[in-house]
Amino acid sequence: MGRIAVIGAGMGAMAAAARLAVAGHRVVVYERASTYGGALGRFERDGFTFDTGPGLLRVPAVLRDLFVKTGKEPLEACVDLVQVDPSARHVFADGTEVSLPNASRAGVVSALDQALGAGAGERWGDFLVRAREAWDRTRRPLLEEPLWPNWQVLADREPYPAVSHRRMLRTRRAGTLAEVGAWELRDPRLAALLESHALAYGLDPRVAPASAAVLPYMEHAFGTWYVRGGMRELARAVYERCLARRVEFRFGTPVGRIVEKDGRAVGVELAEDPSRAVGSAAATVEDADFVVAGVAPEVLDRLVAGATLRGGDDDEVAPQRGVPSRLTVLLALRGGRPAGVAHRTVVHTPDREDELERLFGARPGLPTAPTVTVSRPDDPGLAPDAEHEAVTVTVTVPSGLRVSEADVERVLDATRRAVPDVRERLLWHEVRTPSDIAEATGAEGGAVPAPALAAAAGRLLHPSNGTRMPGLFTVGGWTHPGGGLPHAGMSGALVSGLIVEGPDFRGSQ
Repeated sequence: MGRIAVIGAGMGAMAAAARLAVAGHRVVVYERASTYGGALGRFERDGFTFDTGPGLLRVPAVLRDLFVKTGKEPLEACVDLVQVDPSARHVFADGTEVSLPNASRAGVVSALDQALGAGAGERWGDFLVRAREAWDRTRRPLLEEPLWPNWQVLADREPYPAVSHRRMLRTRRAGTLAEVGAWELRDPRLAALLESHALAYGLDPRVAPASAAVLPYMEHAFGTWYVRGGMRELARAVYERCLARRVEFRFGTPVGRIVEKDGRAVGVELAEDPSRAVGSAAATVEDADFVVAGVAPEVLDRLVAGATLRGGDDDEVAPQRGVPSRLTVLLALRGGRPAGVAHRTVVHTPDREDELERLFGARPGLPTAPTVTVSRPDDPGLAPDAEHEAVTVTVTVPSGLRVSEADVERVLDATRRAVPDVRERLLWHEVRTPSDIAEATGAEGGAVPAPALAAAAGRLLHPSNGTRMPGLFTVGGWTHPGGGLPHAGMSGALVSGLIVEGPDFRGSQ
């Protein structure tokens, strides 16, 4: 079997590395940072521990499949995976609150009826039925198969079965997520609930296709899961599975360029010694039969300097650029976590138009009162003792945003609707900005990729895992099937299949 060079040790890259090693390849991972995990970072101080990336897992079947296919120990034997219930508590602009049970349609319908009034739950339940149809239509091509050569079929076809809406003597069907909320859910709070799933992935609900309905459906159908000890434990488990399959990791080893010969990728040139110019005779070159790049588009562009890989013709999906980023505020609080509080609370903005304009419009910035997601895991291991609590607050922000102290104060003001005494209990806080993400990932402005979605003329698809350069494949959130832990993990399975079985690979059966 061959030698494979993997650039980056993110979750998608490690998923590919483990699968390729099981197939008999010799796999070496080159990571410029000192550790593995990519977006699944961790911050520790004074006995407090925080996730700095995704705080919850959806569609755990993707990782279960990875562990089944790469060893005898299942995922649950390697991490303590627990289902979060309620799935989330929502605090709306008018003060209404609702806690949604995890993966229970009847429970969600009942909770919404009780909190928002009779009929609200039924409308949401009917929406989930339609969202399931969109999921069934797109699940395989968008998650389980390599990107179709005729991907325009996915771009032009709207899979969400929108309900007819009669307005001003005209019959119309929702084409965007915002229209689904306004025309089918008919309650601003239900619309806010729907749109919050798009905002969490950096998508503008006013232009995101109706097919984005699959995002809340995924949470409803497959549940919301947490890994005790923090989500970083998930990265540790995948890393250890790679080691068990004899994957070699070289940390602190940046790649300077992908070596090309006769139009094919044949290895990587390391940039570990700054005194050696990239491309010089003294540079270290590592030969490989295949190269797998788990990096942002901007980084890949530098690594192939001058080569045209993708996105140049009408028949290619162009890499997404300029998508939003994340602002994360880590709060160390005195006083223990109160019993019965929700793991995750979404505090909705009171000014939707201001938020959308500042996130996606001509005057970018942090909204005056942003939508915030407040994470309060029931996990004693995250705090120094029972008299303290670790809380993480996440906000979607424009990529490249320069975060000021006034911005952090706005986030804390919004957080008070979930943790009323947060300021009185605050010992200290740490801030992770778009510039921190950019430094860690190389993505311009700290942009964070979203999952692939159908329709919208293909704007929300991601480039194929294969490239125009034979021997070079891409993996992770910036390539098909897109961002988010399940999608990144599936990209690893797709790349492995394309290398092991060849270009005729059509996904797991």
